[in-house]
Amino acid sequence: MNRADAATTLVWTLVSAVARAGRGIRWYITTLMGDSAYATYVAHQRRQHPDEEPLTERQFWRQRMDDQDRNPGARCC
Repeated sequence: MNRADAATTLVWTLVSAVARAGRGIRWYITTLMGDSAYATYVAHQRRQHPDEEPLTERQFWRQRMDDQDRNPGARCC
């Protein structure tokens, strides 16, 4: 392997690591903010309760907000 190939390999390794870190950060933030909550709920509902129809997305978010209002937990407001 010559120097050019080694440099190219190093660059691609770094780009890959940065991209992987970016995907991890994006996953963490979207999970933290609840962006994937409905999809997670539907997957769970279909897996654990296949005979029941899952809530619509609107119903899901309404129920989630109502639950948070009834049980604020660690929220400040």
